[in-house]
Amino acid sequence: MQELIQFIQTTGFLNIEWGNLAMMLAGIVFVYLGIAKEFEPLLLVPIGFGIIVGNLPGVSAQGLSVENEGSVLNYLYFGVKKGIYPSLIFMGIGAMTDFSTLIANPRLILLGAAAQFGIFSTFICSILLGFNVMEAASIGIIGGADGPTSIFLASKLAPHLLGSIALAAYSYMALVPVIQPPIMKLLTTNKERRIRMKTMRVVSKKEKIIFPIVAFIVTTLISPGSVVLLAMLFLGNLLKESGVTERLANSARTVLIDVVTVLIGLTVGAKTTADVFLTAATIKIFLLGAAAFAVATATGVIFAKIMNLFTKDKINPLIGSAGVSAVPASARVSQVVGQKYDRTNFLVMHAMAPNVAGVVGSAVAAGVLLGILGQ
Repeated sequence: MQELIQFIQTTGFLNIEWGNLAMMLAGIVFVYLGIAKEFEPLLLVPIGFGIIVGNLPGVSAQGLSVENEGSVLNYLYFGVKKGIYPSLIFMGIGAMTDFSTLIANPRLILLGAAAQFGIFSTFICSILLGFNVMEAASIGIIGGADGPTSIFLASKLAPHLLGSIALAAYSYMALVPVIQPPIMKLLTTNKERRIRMKTMRVVSKKEKIIFPIVAFIVTTLISPGSVVLLAMLFLGNLLKESGVTERLANSARTVLIDVVTVLIGLTVGAKTTADVFLTAATIKIFLLGAAAFAVATATGVIFAKIMNLFTKDKINPLIGSAGVSAVPASARVSQVVGQKYDRTNFLVMHAMAPNVAGVVGSAVAAGVLLGILGQ
């Protein structure tokens, strides 16, 4: 009987609290959205399951949680804490990315740069809401709609907020098709949505090989703090474009990025426990993240409209929304919204230019903040 009582005391049933139930329910909702609604299932399913794992009562008492030194989850979380997983994901993104649209029409990089206004405006708002400068910088990066970059910066500047920031960043990345279209329609006219852009020139193989090398040198000279992320991004792209390392490029964009995505989702979810997540600070982070994402989308669209005032070769403002770095989801949204007004208008390739510029821009912004604040 004593052994039976002792066994019952070790189960989670006697230790469960309302916070555990609330967070486990949130994890189930994430899994549901990933499977039933297909909102970025590669992200939401492992994150949702991780939230369930991290909030099971009794796990910490057994020394098996993310916080328990020496546990399996703790070792797996090391890749998040030290910025290893985000860097590997950037290599995979580089191996999947075609920069030819940006090379062919380099002025579109300005749309990716404009969208980064969401980062710095949220940085200021976060300070006004009571966060310290380190926390504000980490929260602001959510405006880039870049989960790996958000995790990378938060792990360096505000590790105690990493779970909430990562969850907010990935949530808004998954909700790109829901959040962006109303903003795009509000800021554009029917005539602007029907603008057809000229067919881009064909980019040579030599240009594609030279670009990642030159772009890496230039961007890291501007922002040395982003060297790790940008090195991985442009190395992955060089592997893709060189034509002699296809096996490595294929591994980076398939097996490597898939494994790392599962690990980062599971461990970040497991880190999001009730005592950390169910706080006023988390609510502020989610509200600031939504505002950051909305501002980034709006500034990309508005800047495209401003550019049209000074050029004869008009830009469809819908592609300005792709300046956030949710690749390729935001580029697809530009295409979907545009075709609602003109079925024969194809914007996705044009939208990929500001989209990939946004990836680079958010990494540069993170490097600038890290360089200034991480000293």
